[in-house]
Amino acid sequence: MLANDSTGTLEHDQAPNSFVRIHMVASATATVTEFPNPKESSGLEAAKGELHEPERPHLQVDNTGHSKFRQAVDKFLWRGGSGWDALLNSASAQVGQVILTIPTSLAQMGFTSGILMQLMCAVMGVWTAYLLCVLYNEFNAQRQSAGIKDNGRVTQYHEVVEYFAGRWMRRAALFFNIISLIGLGVVQIVACASDVYIMNPSLNKRDWALVFGGLSLLTILLPSFHNYRVWSFLGLLATTYTSWYMVGASVDKGRVPHTVHNGPSGLRDWFVGFTNILFAYGGHSITVEIMHAMWRPRRFGWIYGIATLYVLTLTLPDSISMYWAYGNSLLKGSNALAHLDKSNARDTAIVLMVIHQCVAFGLFTLPVYFMWEKAIGTHTKPYWIRLPSRIPVVLVIWFFALLVPFFSLLNSIFGALLTSFATYIIPSVVYIITFRKQEARQNAVMKPPAFIGRSWNIAFAINIFIIFSILTIGVGFGGWASIAAFRASVSQYKVFGACYQCAPASG
Repeated sequence: MLANDSTGTLEHDQAPNSFVRIHMVASATATVTEFPNPKESSGLEAAKGELHEPERPHLQVDNTGHSKFRQAVDKFLWRGGSGWDALLNSASAQVGQVILTIPTSLAQMGFTSGILMQLMCAVMGVWTAYLLCVLYNEFNAQRQSAGIKDNGRVTQYHEVVEYFAGRWMRRAALFFNIISLIGLGVVQIVACASDVYIMNPSLNKRDWALVFGGLSLLTILLPSFHNYRVWSFLGLLATTYTSWYMVGASVDKGRVPHTVHNGPSGLRDWFVGFTNILFAYGGHSITVEIMHAMWRPRRFGWIYGIATLYVLTLTLPDSISMYWAYGNSLLKGSNALAHLDKSNARDTAIVLMVIHQCVAFGLFTLPVYFMWEKAIGTHTKPYWIRLPSRIPVVLVIWFFALLVPFFSLLNSIFGALLTSFATYIIPSVVYIITFRKQEARQNAVMKPPAFIGRSWNIAFAINIFIIFSILTIGVGFGGWASIAAFRASVSQYKVFGACYQCAPASG
């Protein structure tokens, strides 16, 4: 059944016994017509996926009086819910300013371990995204069979966790996820300031952060993930250009004279580099919201895998070529663009990266907007009430971007202490809790994947490996290293520092 709130946002709980056609009129209200389903199947049988997955309907919009051009533009810009939209959103959420910081991670870790850790984190990220896909679809099926409806609410990460693992796990998921998302928003503002300072140092990085914090207020105007199709495409285009520009520029320049590749100078450097990579492949904080916007959410697992493969085609060549050309000099500044010679191509890359980071800010803050709206009671209100109510969220993120403007180091902090839990540990734990009983495994909507022989034991073993390895390497050693590096940066640059890693450093 479809639920339509007064904002005009349409949600669908995939009722198995009806086909639904929507006629949306210009006033953003909807008339819902139900037709009998020729495949009569009831309750849990359909919910368990024994029939083909019901497709969320494409919106058939009654644009009476509107030109065909207007209809085409609306369809192109605003009606995202396909697998392609999920692919664009997932890839844009994963790749961004990390392509500017992973070269430094290679300098901290060395060629071999840096490349291997990128591949390992990517594989673990794809696996835990698959787990979230399973949990989300199980959540939908069980609620559907129980007759529970969304009533216009967007399903979120912590709500799925609570359904299967209880209130305490929900609180843990909410804490790690919301702080992670706020941190990701902070990182985007700091990254914008760092990038533009390279091109135009007439203002210091703190002043540029003030500018971009103000611009980020515009993201409150985008209602949901359905509305990010064009923006995610532009963001991905920007990172693709920037990554391959860095490859071309570094190869064209060749190895800088006297370049050395010493690899890690100590354990602290290695783990700081590792947690930055951990952060890079941890875009899971918004995966549930992306699935909720999809017409066929069961496809999300392999879609996220494709997105990760694409991200690897950007991060591996760019980090390897930059470290080959510049070596240990990357340790002196964590933004790779600052090491490249000034040119129109470099300035284009900077502008495009700023565009992507603005898009990423919107992607990462949208779930926080939803949480905030639910907390203050505006989530199902009209747009003119709902959208302005998001402003306090942006102001908080803006404040923290000015407070701790430590580009790249923030990635390591968040990777060790937040991404480790939200992306890797919590999905693995909740999956084990959900399917620990034989009955739950028998009734599961999605069985373990074919490449592990549909084996629950192998799936649980993979989860246990991820939990203990991330707790040890990411949270334990990674947390120690990133906190130590953070304290050193605060001591050198101070909070509200004017120009982190500028020459000379000021604060």
